[in-house]
Formats: sequence, C-alpha cells, structure tokens
Amino acid sequence: MNAYEQLVRHQEKIALLQSCNALLSWDQETYLPPKGVAYRAQQRAALSEQVHALKTSDAVGTWLEACESDGDTEEAANVRWWRHAFDRAQRIPPKLVGEFEEATSLAVAAWQDAKGKSDYQLFKPHLQTIVDYNRRMADLWGYEDSPYDALLEEYERGARSAHLSEMFGQLKAPLVDLVKKATDDAQGPPARDIRGDFPTEAQQAFNFEVCQALGFDFEGGRIDTAAHPFCSRLAPDDTRLTTRYDPEDFTSSFFGVLHETGHGLYEQGLSQEKHALPSGSAVSLGIHESQSRLWENQVGRSRAFWEHWLPVAQKHFAALEDWTPEEITRAVNRAERSFIRVEADEVTYDLHIILRFEVERQLIKGSLAVNDVPEVWNTTFHELTGLHVNDDAQGCLQDIHWSLGALGYFPTYSLGNLNAAQLFAAALDQEPSLARDLEEADYSSLRNWLRGNIFAHGCRYLPNELMERATGRATEPEPYLAHLRSRYLDGDHR
Repeated sequence: MNAYEQLVRHQEKIALLQSCNALLSWDQETYLPPKGVAYRAQQRAALSEQVHALKTSDAVGTWLEACESDGDTEEAANVRWWRHAFDRAQRIPPKLVGEFEEATSLAVAAWQDAKGKSDYQLFKPHLQTIVDYNRRMADLWGYEDSPYDALLEEYERGARSAHLSEMFGQLKAPLVDLVKKATDDAQGPPARDIRGDFPTEAQQAFNFEVCQALGFDFEGGRIDTAAHPFCSRLAPDDTRLTTRYDPEDFTSSFFGVLHETGHGLYEQGLSQEKHALPSGSAVSLGIHESQSRLWENQVGRSRAFWEHWLPVAQKHFAALEDWTPEEITRAVNRAERSFIRVEADEVTYDLHIILRFEVERQLIKGSLAVNDVPEVWNTTFHELTGLHVNDDAQGCLQDIHWSLGALGYFPTYSLGNLNAAQLFAAALDQEPSLARDLEEADYSSLRNWLRGNIFAHGCRYLPNELMERATGRATEPEPYLAHLRSRYLDGDHR
C-alpha cells in the first residue's frame, strides 16, 4: 500500500474505536443505570486514550509527509484535514485525554443530578474541572488572539471569537428589537394555546410518520428518549435520534424530532463508504446545525407544512380536532420570552446563545469565576429578555454541553441559524419548483439540493468556503434577520 492507502486503513481503525465510544456515550444518555456511571467513565477513558494514541502515531506523520500536496482533489483535501487533526492531537498528552474523558463522564452524571435538584452547587466542582481542562488544552493547542479560539477550532474550523463577537453584535440589537415587536407589540389575536392531552404513544407514532416522510431511513436509524435531545451517528448505517416528551404539549417532542431529523438526514446523506474519511464526514457543527434548524424552522413551522400535516396530526391527537392550519401555524410560531433554549422560538433563540457565548469566553479568559456563573447568567438573561431566572434548572444548568466538556460549542447554534436561512433562500432561488414541492409535502428536491451542495463535499471545504459555493457568499446575518422579520413582523408563514 502507498502512504495514502496506509492513512485510510489507519483512519478506519480509529473510526471503529470512535464508534464504540459513541455507542457507550449514547447508552449513558439513554439506558445506563446510575450505578454503571463510574465504570462507564473508565471504559470511555480507556477507548479515548487508544484513539488518541492511534491519532498521534509517528507513522501518521510519516504517511502525511509522503502524500501532502496543494491539489484540489478529494485525496489532497483529506490529507490536509488529517494534517490539521494530527498537529492538534499531538499537542495533547494521552494521559490528559483519558483524564478529560473520565471527568466528563462523571460530570454528565453530576449535571443530571444537579439539574434534577436545581442545585448548581452539586455541579460546580465538575464545571471547575471542565474549565481547567479546557484552558490547559487551549494553551497546548495554541492560539493567536484568544484561548477561546483554540476551543472553537474543535467545532468550527476557521471560526474566531473576535469575528463571532462582531457578528453577534450585529444580531443582538435587532433581535432585542424584534423580540419586543413580536411579543409586547404583537398585532392581531393571540395565538391559541396548544396545550392539551397528547399521549406519549400518539406522539411517537406521529413523530415517526413525519420523520420517515422527510426522508430519515429507519432501517439505519431509530428514535429514543433522553433528558437532552441529540443525534449521533454510531456507525455508517446506524444513526440514532432522541427526544423528550411532554404529555400536555406534543410540539416539545415533535420539533425536537424535526431538529434531530435534520442532523440525521445530514449523517445519512454523507457517503457511508467514506465514513472514516474527512470526505465522508460532516464539516462543522455550524453546518450541521444549519440542517437541523432548516428542517425544524424553515420547513416545519411553515403554513405549507401544516396544511398537509395537520389532518395527519388530528388522526393521532383528538385535542387538535377543531384546529385549523392557520391556527396551528400561528401557535408554533408564537414569539414568547422563555427560559429554556431548546424550546425557544426562532426570534428569541439566539439571545440564549449570545448569553452562553459571553459566559464561556469569560470563563476561559478567567474574568468570570465558576462560582459566579449563576449570578452572571441570571443578570445577563434579564438584560436580554426581561425575565428573572428563579432556579438553576431553568438557568445555567439547563444544557448538557458543559458537562460534556464542550466549551466553544454553543456559538455554532447561531451559526446554524444564519446558515439555515441563507441556504434555504439559495435553494428556493436555484430550484424554481421547490416551493411547490414543499406545499405538496414532497421533500426530495430539498434533500437532493442539500445533498449536492452540502453533503457531497464532506470536509473538502472549510465551512465558509462551503457556504460561498452553495450560496455565493460567506455566512452573514442579513438573510436570517430578513427571514425573522418576514415571519414574525410581516406574518409571512409560507
């Protein structure tokens, strides 16, 4: 075998071990009994150390040197991606990798307990450990302007905190104004309250029917229940979705499933034969999130969507028997200040992300102590939304990400919103039949456009390059703001 073939074979070994670790992680968040957490932490740590050893093997460096080039071929792009990953991995000692994996496994269990009891003090020492590890890794990885940049690079290649801060600054004031106009100054009759009797079994049946219609392959996937909805590709033909259920509000699980289906369609739309290669992998979380938000919001909250799916929902839910498509469209697009990010409407959602971005940057910089997180969170949240946070579960403990060690992850959610609006607008412009297809609940043309413009490229291009190829420009706020103004101020729910 030549050097490139050796690299491919080596990456396939790494992918196999990573899939085992992903399965252990999925099991921990779905079915693992509480007493199994401590040993699970050791299992995942052991696997992570093996993966890290393979990633940093001297042989990898030798193979990379033998086949690096400046070409624009898929092979050259794969090698460049592996070089970037190799250089970063070599800077982190194997012992640190195992320690971090064990710390996060314990932190997840502590977070679940702390959230259930709404007691930040139970999670605080684990967060301190997570922050300390992230600072150490940022220093080892290296950075030019901010240690937070080194963490961002793990989730969004090429992203920098200064640029994100500028872009979020362009969003912040318009969003605060939009929230006021869409809530306090809203015109027309109030949206009908959607709460009622929605049995979990009926929700599961409806969710399955819609998810399948969107194109998710249940021969290569499934939906389970978890405290925090997520999607995980465990193997080339094994993509798992999760959601959570509220028996009084079917939209909680439903939009969770739409969101995770978007992630799942991306994973299933990638080349399964190249799953171990960059060219068969998702390029970034900001692009990944664009897929979930596009299907959840641009598609799933449109009037066209509910014209088709309300009659189906009424077969599952007696509580919707006398609803009209107009009423349910207004209900699922109601703008309302709320505490929980994953249940926030489109117009308020990014204020949640801006808050987390600012808190994380301060934690990594050292200008915010872990002990002071609840106070800063609650104060900033009130400044952004006008709401007073009454307990930690509705505040700084609501998300799982910090327990997973994923500082630098949250900004990708807003990047996903921006990308989703920009991609959807480009798809409508480039595919004249798309609007009609969506009205007829034919989602194949949208899937095919995304497959050709996003999925097919894998990691061949960096996120902004990929957006430029698909839409003609790098990610920018205006298409997203235009979408929000149209939907929430002009009442255009098409």
